[in-house]
Amino acid sequence: MKNVGIIGCGNILETYLRSEKYFNNINFTSCADINMDLAEKTARENNLQALTVDELLNDKNTDVVLNITIPQAHYEISKKTLQSGKHVYSEKPMCVKYDEAKELLKLAKDSSLYIGNAPDTFLGGGVQLSRKIIDDGSIGQILTGNFIFAFPGVQDFHPKPESWFQEGGGPVIDMGPYFFTTLVNLLGPAKNVRGRGAKFFDKREYKVGPNKGKTFDVEIPTSYMFNLEFHNGSIVQGFISFDVQNHMRNHIELYGSHGSIIVPDPNMFGGPVITSKELGSTWIKHSVEDKPLGKTNIKNHSGRSNEASEQSNYRGIGLSEMIDSIENDRIHRCNGDLALHVLDIIECSMISSIYKVEVDLRSTCERPKPLFDEEINKLLK
Repeated sequence: MKNVGIIGCGNILETYLRSEKYFNNINFTSCADINMDLAEKTARENNLQALTVDELLNDKNTDVVLNITIPQAHYEISKKTLQSGKHVYSEKPMCVKYDEAKELLKLAKDSSLYIGNAPDTFLGGGVQLSRKIIDDGSIGQILTGNFIFAFPGVQDFHPKPESWFQEGGGPVIDMGPYFFTTLVNLLGPAKNVRGRGAKFFDKREYKVGPNKGKTFDVEIPTSYMFNLEFHNGSIVQGFISFDVQNHMRNHIELYGSHGSIIVPDPNMFGGPVITSKELGSTWIKHSVEDKPLGKTNIKNHSGRSNEASEQSNYRGIGLSEMIDSIENDRIHRCNGDLALHVLDIIECSMISSIYKVEVDLRSTCERPKPLFDEEINKLLK
């Protein structure tokens, strides 16, 4: 078990705190935030010690820092954490700039420290079963496919949505990590990307919070379309948008030489996985409710299209598996090389959209090893 200090007391904190109830090697001890009033309130409500950021980084009782600040602050906080001699696990993405993430990865390796990164949803029952079906070869070689994430934007539910519409934000940085990480897990590293981006409105309206009814500026594209080519020869088309009210498309469909597979929501851990073999054959649902990270454990609905009201959410498995890897001196699955490659895909998608050219990826990585149920069960309470 490792003592974990949290930097960033925003919306995702509650989800991570639940991970302590699921996994046996996470012990949250302290929290910090640029807003000390918020840190102190969080500490009181969750039996933690409230510290300043510098106090937490210098705390000898803290082994690992969970960095759940806004994306624009990931680089600064992760760098300070590594420089303080502590392991770090960060929310997605690793940074908002590839060169900064590359620097962090080098710093971690030079310091013999672990750097981990969300998303860890690909370790859930849904994507792991999809991986098994693909690796078994039952639907043949994956030739092509498509994926989608589209909804109106965070201003519908978040009182401070501005950072999502400024430099360092946007739909690809926000939701791309889930889809790109899942695709790299299923297909291996990407080779190149061709993209197109669009900004349809210069202003958005606050829908909730103290500024409700007022508007804020939109500084970046809010819809992206792209084609990704992978080193294994697969070509996958993607669409990620903050401009769509409703849709009825599947999250990820992949088409193999002997069949097709519908991969479940990469933003969650559950299923089902759906496959079909021959032309005109029945689509078969493969449940993952018997999987330790596939069981339904939440019942709420964001209102977004194509999101189930009942799902499984075991965020924290990536942190738990990294802690176990630290203790057993092995490579963890949500590792820095994977996170750097995913950020490379994100940045190159946006570069391609700006210059309207095909862009070659600058990085590569290994496919994470499958995570088997017996390994998960060792980490569960």
